[in-house]
Amino acid sequence: MHPVPFVPLLACLSFTVIALAQNETWDLTQLLQSNKNLSQFTTLLTSYGDIYANLSFQSDVTILAPNDDAFNKIPYSSLGPAFEANQSQIVRSILQYHILPGLHPAGGYNGSFSFDRTWLQNTSYTNVTGGQVVGGVQQAGNVNVFTSGLGSRSTLITPDLPFIGGIVHVIDNFLIPPQNFIQTAPQINLTAAGGAVENTSLADYANSQQDLTIFVPRNAAFQALGETLQSMPSSQLQRLLNYHIVNSSTVGYSTNLPNGTVLRTRSGQNLTITFASNSLFVNQARVLQQDLLLSNGVMHVIDNFLDPDAPSVTANPEIPTAPPLLRGTSLSENVVPFTSFLPTGVTSFDTSSASPTGSFGASDIGKGTSSSTSSRRASSTSSSQERNEGSKLNLQRATIAVNSGLLGALCWIIGIL
Repeated sequence: MHPVPFVPLLACLSFTVIALAQNETWDLTQLLQSNKNLSQFTTLLTSYGDIYANLSFQSDVTILAPNDDAFNKIPYSSLGPAFEANQSQIVRSILQYHILPGLHPAGGYNGSFSFDRTWLQNTSYTNVTGGQVVGGVQQAGNVNVFTSGLGSRSTLITPDLPFIGGIVHVIDNFLIPPQNFIQTAPQINLTAAGGAVENTSLADYANSQQDLTIFVPRNAAFQALGETLQSMPSSQLQRLLNYHIVNSSTVGYSTNLPNGTVLRTRSGQNLTITFASNSLFVNQARVLQQDLLLSNGVMHVIDNFLDPDAPSVTANPEIPTAPPLLRGTSLSENVVPFTSFLPTGVTSFDTSSASPTGSFGASDIGKGTSSSTSSRRASSTSSSQERNEGSKLNLQRATIAVNSGLLGALCWIIGIL
């Protein structure tokens, strides 16, 4: 064997060490600083030193980081006043809602929703066992979407940016921490249900009881029986509404409601879940909108009232909408009953109360007061640039890894010469 050339070997080893050092996973600070479109998120996160420091000690955590475009929308959203007035506890809860224990890579989501716990566990803002959740699903074209309060949606722009301790997903809109029932219902056109709950003194229970699942009839269902419902004794109306409320140790997210599930309601009778013809039913009623998150659980919008005196009635998937089980007199299409019982200001941002009965925001923070073709193009361009930055970052790391391997191989060859 020939003597090992000392100088080439030393140089080779030096390059290898440098390359391997470059290939090490960054810490969170390095990762955030390397992403230009996370500058405002970096500023926000580092301003809450305890949260930032805690992240440094995590072994598996996922951060949903709103990009700078999402921050630029804040002044035009219902969360604007909290940020502008530096309502630090509310902003803290919003930040905590963007942090998920465990690793949740983009490829781990599929066409079925998953509901993942977050760091938002402060009982002043949530009353869900184990902490508030965020919904995640992969839609057509491998587009990942996260859902939060008020049915708001945030799209994953740049996935799976690794750092020591976890991963960062860059999203295009803020997540909205879920609000209570009375704050949520009017904002998604369920004003009749919100007013009826207030009228029957059920509001405190619906707003604050832990781990609730509520099946909420749409406004049209209230209108179809409006005159009868309005003349109904309060105790009878309350019994009817209680048949739409389930309180158990497990929140009834759609993923927890397989075909044949039987639920015990607050009125004492059972409900039966049916999944047929790609639709979800509760007794005879079709679920029109699933998984609207609440500060203390979840609600599902249904097309008709459920009847506590007919708990065994079953779904008929062959018809779009089953006829009402309850008999009654309808109201004019333009008249929605019980809306006069809604408290004033239910659609405003409530910064006066640190309670699950307060409000986190009246509208999707991802929506400004107006939109235009140019703004949509700007947003699209920004998202494209951001995806390119993420791709370049991953490409750089892959290139470094390849170079490390090549240099290592070269050193080995020199060593055996």
